[in-house]
Amino acid sequence: MSSIVSTVVNRIEIQAQQKLKELLRACFVNLDEAARAPERRVAWCTSVGPCEILTALGFDVYFPENHGALLGARKLSQHLIPRAVGVGYCAESCSYMTSDIGATLAHASPLREVYGIDGPPKPDVLVYSTNQCREVQDWMSWYGRRDGAPVLGVCPPAHLGEVTRAHIEFVRGQLRHLIEELERRFGLRMDDRRLEEVVDRSSRASALWRQVLDTAQARPSPLTFFDGVIHMAPVILMRGSTAAIDYYVTLLAELEARVRDGVAAVPDERFRVYWEGMPIWPKLRELSTKFFDLATVVAASTYCNSWAFEEYDGGDPLLWMAKTSTEIFINRDEDTKEAFLEEMFRRFSIDGVIFHNARTCPNNTNSRFGMPQRIRERLGLPALVIDGDLSDARFFSAAQTLTNIEAFVEQLEEQAR
Repeated sequence: MSSIVSTVVNRIEIQAQQKLKELLRACFVNLDEAARAPERRVAWCTSVGPCEILTALGFDVYFPENHGALLGARKLSQHLIPRAVGVGYCAESCSYMTSDIGATLAHASPLREVYGIDGPPKPDVLVYSTNQCREVQDWMSWYGRRDGAPVLGVCPPAHLGEVTRAHIEFVRGQLRHLIEELERRFGLRMDDRRLEEVVDRSSRASALWRQVLDTAQARPSPLTFFDGVIHMAPVILMRGSTAAIDYYVTLLAELEARVRDGVAAVPDERFRVYWEGMPIWPKLRELSTKFFDLATVVAASTYCNSWAFEEYDGGDPLLWMAKTSTEIFINRDEDTKEAFLEEMFRRFSIDGVIFHNARTCPNNTNSRFGMPQRIRERLGLPALVIDGDLSDARFFSAAQTLTNIEAFVEQLEEQAR
């Protein structure tokens, strides 16, 4: 197997991560307080859903996918999923959903250990967008039935090639209807200027996040995909806030300094790999260590770029929301996805591609219909498909996967000769 190792070199941690921990604690404590205060309202929202509308209307917003990822990272999912199976959910449906429902049924949450709160806040309303998948609708509906809370949603057209003005106007109409429903049900009135301000802040945080990710174009790269999945938290959980903007200003300055000083996320960087698909949360550290030891940086990913939206330049904020939520990678056809990937490979000087076949997430898995083979043939890039899952560790074989990764890096070595 490959002789490239760098285990004797210490990893240089990103200092902003300490500030991130404080931000996340404050975010979840605030949500817990909101759920206990009669005058405040909590809205659950999917991660690429219309959270700006909810924030502008004064809701405190909670994102349940984060809880699903946390359950996976804490290696709890496989113990909780059987609870959801017991009430009728298939074990091979989204493991974020089934582990989260299982945690609720088991009265268990890592939020107690991590942040000292009882668990997710009880929702007053649940809002989804099916731009990611159908499962989020069913997920929200389970909690809607349990808690007697209204479930409202937006359903953009899916698997699109070109996104037309008609598509955007269709989704804009759904967003307008969502606002009207929220106003009617909760006796609220949307302040259009407030919505513009929230969308502007959301866009600014997203633009800064794109700049953060783009620092990985440098050689050596100052961060990896494994750093990105941690530092993307504010652009998801705090979208529309000044806290997210301030955090990414700080993080970007640190990463730009690392680029100037030649500080490498992976010392003696030899190869640059692209990660296509979901993270494998239960094995994140193990995988990060393996690539570090092989002097191979996972420099870019589709997943982290899912929240790098186009900038808002004024005008109708609902049009910006409709456009960004409809144009996201997961909602596009095969040709559009391949064109996006090819551009990313070029921008980040990628030597090879890893596709994660996530067993319970077919919507965010792009290795099942010949794409890796087409990329090999058209671009001449080595591509490896690894089996696993976003949260359920039972679908992942560490020995097999790590051996395959070593063989993949050997292939990169041979190609470089």
